Amino acid sequence: MTSGTTTTRLLRLLSLLQTPRDWPGPALADRLGVSERTVRRDVDRLRTMGYRVHADRGSAGGYRLEAGAELPPLLLDDDQVTAIAVALQAVPLLGTDVDEAAQRALGTIRRVMPPRLRRRAQALQFETAAVPSSAPVAATDVLVAVSAAVRAREVLRFDYAGGTGLAASDGGPPRRAEPHHLVAALGRWYVVAWDLDRADWRVFRVDRMAPRTPNGPRFTPRDLPGGDVRQLLSARFRGATTADGWPCRGTVVLDLPARDVVPFAGDGVVEDLGDGRCRLTAGSWSWVALAASLGRFDADVRVEGPDELREACARLAGRYEDAGRRGPRDPGARPGTA
Repeated sequence: MTSGTTTTRLLRLLSLLQTPRDWPGPALADRLGVSERTVRRDVDRLRTMGYRVHADRGSAGGYRLEAGAELPPLLLDDDQVTAIAVALQAVPLLGTDVDEAAQRALGTIRRVMPPRLRRRAQALQFETAAVPSSAPVAATDVLVAVSAAVRAREVLRFDYAGGTGLAASDGGPPRRAEPHHLVAALGRWYVVAWDLDRADWRVFRVDRMAPRTPNGPRFTPRDLPGGDVRQLLSARFRGATTADGWPCRGTVVLDLPARDVVPFAGDGVVEDLGDGRCRLTAGSWSWVALAASLGRFDADVRVEGPDELREACARLAGRYEDAGRRGPRDPGARPGTA
């Protein structure tokens, strides 16, 4: 038996010491395939890390780990402890039904840490602005089923809830898609998949999915548009069909210096024209939304193009002018009438 790397051997030693018995040095040396001197050095390393390894001398003595635990002792560095503390406390942001389980897991892990690392984990505590209780959450069993299909490259068969309920129910045909990525974003879970029935890429919300069993056949992964799932998902959130940009882009001239526009331009491109003016090229998911976004600059605007943006500005101007003329709604009037 070879000793392997020091880290691997230390993990194996921790696993042995966690069992409810005393381990004589020769027995540990035999199990690890090393000398007794190496065992003593490894025990000293564990003690340096903060693990309390007790040693009884004599023929009936041996080594044992003083702090018992339900989980094997953890061999973590400071950065790993920080990552665990942050990740488990941030679970409420993910929109799942495992918030309570995450808190219990964090408590369990803290208990099996050596004192120094436990203090570090306890020092990092924060509150989360959790997903509202009324917001839909993704069920753990559905997440597991979807993730397993992504990993196995198997076609997902599922019912999908739209605005009027499940798209396929009462024995109807299920949706069929090749799942490529499971993504957590903005408090929800999404599946980026190739929709076999529509022959196009689609983004499905996991909280609306009801997987059917068994899965479909295995598939060969396709090339993702743009090659980056985060860019693709961001584009779909904007209403674009690709990751190349916004579906509606236009250019205007603002009577403001560039330095005053840049902080609020988002991913727009600002060009300084001098004389207190600048050119802004920006995008949005619709022409009306793009026109409305220009109002935040509180400055005169001249549209350079395209005509769709110019028409959207005129349409908004009419709406705002009409809104400014209207008085309080007559209490007896029907909704939607002035």
